[in-house]
Amino acid sequence: MNALILLAGGSGSRMGSAVPDKILAHLNGKPVIAYAFEAFIASGLIDQFCIVYRDASQRAEIENSLQAFKQTIEFVQGGKTRQESVLNALQTLPAECTQVFIHDAARPLITAGAIKNLHAALETNPAAVLAHPVKDTIKRVPESGTLQATQLEDLDRSRLWAMETPQAFAFQKILEAYTTAKQVGMQLTDDAAAASHVGMPVTLVSNPDPNPKITRAEDFSYLESLLQAR
Repeated sequence: MNALILLAGGSGSRMGSAVPDKILAHLNGKPVIAYAFEAFIASGLIDQFCIVYRDASQRAEIENSLQAFKQTIEFVQGGKTRQESVLNALQTLPAECTQVFIHDAARPLITAGAIKNLHAALETNPAAVLAHPVKDTIKRVPESGTLQATQLEDLDRSRLWAMETPQAFAFQKILEAYTTAKQVGMQLTDDAAAASHVGMPVTLVSNPDPNPKITRAEDFSYLESLLQAR
């Protein structure tokens, strides 16, 4: 049994007052959250859909936005952080779940093809994540916030990859990883960090297609142009 955890409860603080809720805002005439939901349906791989929401008002709007798909959805209220939200959702999934895909609803350009590629990698690996190679030259400073008259460290760009979502895992293994991270007080930036913390090898699945996350108001026009170019 394969499950999807679709994270929709983020605060969207970097959007300012541009839109009330970025995942419910319309992008080319359709709610942002509907794009990812539709892609996972089209993949034909998901048996259980779980959406993490922020509050009762948002949940009602999400249900209304997705009712045309006629899918049964399990709703889970999120926590104060993404990490808490993922763990809340993992703990609600049934024991018979074997694989789980975790995706940020604010990445609407995910495709069914990319999801299938991730699933193929997961068949022989406990963890697989979408990613793309870093193209920019990356420098590291000695201390965070030290920007003036500092020494810059060159990083080997050939070894740098930018993480995306979905990230997919053997269910029991990622549940154990998140549970362990909570017990030791580890702060996670993504799901792969939980896997790495417990020594779980992670397979990177290169994604050649744009899959940006909406974080600021100006991202909407950029994503609209990408959708129109499809």
